[in-house]
Amino acid sequence: MEIQSLKTVLLVRDLGSIAGAARALEVDASSVSRVLASVERELGLRLFQRSTRKLSLTEEGERYLNRVAPLIEDLEAAREAASSKDVSPRGTLRVTASVAFSQEFFVPLLPRFQEMYPDLSVELFPSDSNLDLLAEGLDVAIRLAAAPKGDLISTKLAETRYRVVAAPEYLECAGPVIDPRDLVDMNCLRFALPNFRSVWRFRKPGEEPFAVEVSGKTVISSAASLREAARLGMGAALLPDWLIGGDLANGRLVNLFPDYECAAADFETAAWILYPSKSYLPRKVRVLIDFLKAEMTGLKNRTAL
Repeated sequence: MEIQSLKTVLLVRDLGSIAGAARALEVDASSVSRVLASVERELGLRLFQRSTRKLSLTEEGERYLNRVAPLIEDLEAAREAASSKDVSPRGTLRVTASVAFSQEFFVPLLPRFQEMYPDLSVELFPSDSNLDLLAEGLDVAIRLAAAPKGDLISTKLAETRYRVVAAPEYLECAGPVIDPRDLVDMNCLRFALPNFRSVWRFRKPGEEPFAVEVSGKTVISSAASLREAARLGMGAALLPDWLIGGDLANGRLVNLFPDYECAAADFETAAWILYPSKSYLPRKVRVLIDFLKAEMTGLKNRTAL
């Protein structure tokens, strides 16, 4: 039995449908159906129960695929290990990240990354929605949040922090800002996520954190657009350090509370790279992780964030 056929069957299991597996593989659903029927015929057992609306594993199918999946992963890992020594990674790396992170950080790094790995192609899918890696056929996702939960494997690239910032022009009109509680009387530019819209949190080292209710006339769903509104002097904004390092360095934006840690919901946030749960890490993903870790450390050092 061909390994590729078993991988197709496992993809059907993971995505829960023949149509989903066909989309991920970019083939016709009839092709996936034929592969599934061929595997079942060769095994002499039915792996899935089919109906017009639902596809579900049989008891025998679940037992068989649970045993087979680790073996397939081990074979793939062995093949990659044997072929990757002193050889540049090849193939296509499909990546998703938020629109702002893609635009501000990832895309500017692509020339250097592709110069380092000329045999590796990159397909980038910027999205502020958390795309399903398996359903979309993606290799990795870059997410900026607290520690991820779920079935995906995650590796921390770098810690991230938030700052409350405003343009000097806005501060000239708004008056002095000394304490985070002064934000109550200010026009705050708010990100269109529940944890960012109404309450911002602050703490000093060794002290208890506290919350400040914020309000304002403008709510924006794009971090990059929110930064631009702050640059234009429209109000104060809570923004991540990787997005505003250059603005703080050149004085276009001012860090209002340098003695405080700032957050929307969780003070411990980071940039994470996530990939489907497997017993091995594909080399093309491994080189991307190493590359991004180095670049994010360099960015933090250069901007003194």
